[in-house]
Amino acid sequence: MSRAPLISRPVSAVDQASYGAVPTHEDRSTGDVLLPSDHTFDHIRRRDIQENYSSDSDVSYVGSQGTLSNANGTVVKRRTGDGVAAVAEDITDDDDDPPDNSRYPQVRASVSAHDDLGASISTPRMWILSLICALLGSGSNLFFSLRYPSVTITPVIALVVVHPLGLAWDRLFKRDDDPAEAFDCGTLISDFTDPQGRAITSRSVRLRRWFAQGRWNEKEHACVYISSNVSFGFAFATDVIVEQAKFYKQDLSILYQILLTVSTQILGYSFAGLTRRFLVRPPSMIWPATLMSTAMFTTMHKSENKIANGWSITRWKFFLLVFSAAFAWYFLPGLLFPALSYFSVVTWFAPQNVVLANLFGTASGLGLFPVTFDWAQIAYIGSPLLTPWWAAANVVTGLVIIMWIVAPIMYYKNALFSAYLPILSSSVFDNGGKPYDVSRILTPDFLFDRKLYESYSKVYLPITYALAYGVQFAGLSALVTHTACWYGKEIWQVSKQPLAGDKGIDHPDAGSQRPNSKGSSESSVEAGIDTSMQGDDVHARLMRRYEDAPASWYLATFVAMLAVGIFVVEYYPIYLPWYGLLLALSITAILFIPVAIVMALTNQHSSLYLICQIICGTVFPGRPVANMVFTTYCYISSAQGVKFSSDLKLGHYMKIPPRILFQVQMVATIVSSFTQIGVLNWMFANIPSLCQPDAINGFSCPLARVHFNGSILWGVVGPQRFFGSDALYHPLVWFFLVGAIAPIVVFMIARKRPMNSIWRKINLPVLFGSLSWIPPATGLNFSVWALVCFTFNSVIRKRKPEWWGKYTMTLSAALDSGLAVGVVVIFFGVIFPGWMRGFTWWGTEIYKQGCDWQSCPYKTLKPSETFDR
Repeated sequence: MSRAPLISRPVSAVDQASYGAVPTHEDRSTGDVLLPSDHTFDHIRRRDIQENYSSDSDVSYVGSQGTLSNANGTVVKRRTGDGVAAVAEDITDDDDDPPDNSRYPQVRASVSAHDDLGASISTPRMWILSLICALLGSGSNLFFSLRYPSVTITPVIALVVVHPLGLAWDRLFKRDDDPAEAFDCGTLISDFTDPQGRAITSRSVRLRRWFAQGRWNEKEHACVYISSNVSFGFAFATDVIVEQAKFYKQDLSILYQILLTVSTQILGYSFAGLTRRFLVRPPSMIWPATLMSTAMFTTMHKSENKIANGWSITRWKFFLLVFSAAFAWYFLPGLLFPALSYFSVVTWFAPQNVVLANLFGTASGLGLFPVTFDWAQIAYIGSPLLTPWWAAANVVTGLVIIMWIVAPIMYYKNALFSAYLPILSSSVFDNGGKPYDVSRILTPDFLFDRKLYESYSKVYLPITYALAYGVQFAGLSALVTHTACWYGKEIWQVSKQPLAGDKGIDHPDAGSQRPNSKGSSESSVEAGIDTSMQGDDVHARLMRRYEDAPASWYLATFVAMLAVGIFVVEYYPIYLPWYGLLLALSITAILFIPVAIVMALTNQHSSLYLICQIICGTVFPGRPVANMVFTTYCYISSAQGVKFSSDLKLGHYMKIPPRILFQVQMVATIVSSFTQIGVLNWMFANIPSLCQPDAINGFSCPLARVHFNGSILWGVVGPQRFFGSDALYHPLVWFFLVGAIAPIVVFMIARKRPMNSIWRKINLPVLFGSLSWIPPATGLNFSVWALVCFTFNSVIRKRKPEWWGKYTMTLSAALDSGLAVGVVVIFFGVIFPGWMRGFTWWGTEIYKQGCDWQSCPYKTLKPSETFDR
């Protein structure tokens, strides 16, 4: 992990039962939905508003009255203090685990097999809260991204904070005597009437009733969270704009900034929407990160509580206890006692011992002593509770082989001059062992000067940095061959299905399709071991009743944003031809499905950032701005697309109508893009010396400067000087071949083995690609992460399966939320006002005293001495 403070760190219902198991009885003359005869709830008459709908329409009622359909189609009404609420009734044990429930235990534990058709979704409450989150989150994160130390407002904070706001909204606008409301696919379709059914003429009452539509529920909550998820991360294009304006001194118009930002943010959505049949609808694509969110929605909105291995505490109370403890605890490693975070206690006994620091250090070492008391360190590469153990085993295997065995051997043998550099660092170095100064090889116009370069130094990489490049090369080619071997046939078969098959329609025989006659719980499988992309589960079947967002919407979005992108690169001084943009998007198109499959199965993201820089630097050498823009269109289209696919799966799990979800994602993305451009230009105009070392209040643009250096190295110096035939790091190119061949060998062996064979659990894209986190991550971030994952997702899952199913995802959400809120409170409440200035004691200094923090090299040089001459 980098040495920057952790605080600066930024992953059937009514009328048509789903399966025809329990019929719905209805009085057609009044539109009243009645319960089966063995249930005695009040029968409530409501105005017949179904006159414009057939008897098979999906109209449901909420407000003071409501309906809910479980997986077997049972419709239940229960009187509560607010009238009749839409609730699930546990009529049989099969209600919670229908015959075609998900085959994956983590999905069954976190995602409800019910669909509340009476839930409101597209309401003023949902849209206003979504827009507030998009505005505040995106603007705040962009503002602080240019500062050091920084803070990141994560979507988890929105998930937690918005819930009491939604409840308060209902208390403010709802009235006990408000009449029933009817919703079709989450949208209000009834008129505003008084309790006697008469039209409301008062403007103030109509306005209140408009604001009071529906009730705050898990579907609205999910939509607000999704809007936060797509908008909170600052747009990568804004970094490009900062670099162009502040480092390359280009004069940029507002129109250019808007077009670049909007097009790069939205293109990924097109890739996500056009690949839903591969990445969202198949039950095997579980997207582990979404399960934490679904568990949170269940925790906050449902009161179900089953005893799990003797534990009877509800999920909500469990969440509050862990959240409070995590929030309070973070004041120690995050503020008062940071040595608990960088707990390299082995190095404290001999702080100047370079070998100890190399092997056991946590700041610049390999982290062979996997102990830390900081959840920020443990979850730096993602929450270990969300990753299947088999996937984590692949990650830690790569760590052990590459970073704990190969790297030390090469380092202490001084391979690639690495012993003169730190064993692990995110910096690149010159031949004197100092961080590389790119300004010494550029003219005043930021052009590459060969003579200055030859008189100064080549660029040298720490051994772990070099090996990280190699495994990224291997991971990239392994993505292609692994996907072709294991999923190629499935992708081809699904591709041949007509696009019309994507429409969310009810099939007449949907109720008779029961793949698992003995129940899903008896046929559990590990995600990633089952490679099927076909077939349905209960979630896919329940989603069929909603009208789909047609592929033409996503295709039109792609064409429009492509046209905008071509205009941007051709009209403005970027020096990237239009076919360069097509090349960038072609790379994304080829690798998007493989990258997303790995993320959907293992929660490990394979980044295209490096390969995009290298390809552009090779094809368009000497064009640093072109390199930045090319990388943005190539990398961000993939990264945003994966994020959008994850949110589409979350909407799939939460049974949100696809057309509403399309609107939520699109609106939030556009609003956040405009917001960030507005905030950025305000900062340009009002913050003196922005992006300079002496900038006021730390606004030195650290991330933009790192990306600027990258654009110089790959766009100006060029990949040829790194990996050319005579270059020092040319052998790393052979990793492409290793990554391409190795998955084929594994596939040939594994396909003849049973499903539980260890060979079927070997995932080389994960094994190789996950190490791209190093640097800035260290071995500690991987080792302690894997240890926690093994404890919960292997040991506890096997020994206490009920406890694991009930509490694990809630535990992950509570720890992440406590950390996120703690970071914000500490930063704004303590650090930003300067209250801790000058605060030091043993616990704040001990871990900084030795070579681990100082990044000492194994071999040293005399002043003015170089190691390559």
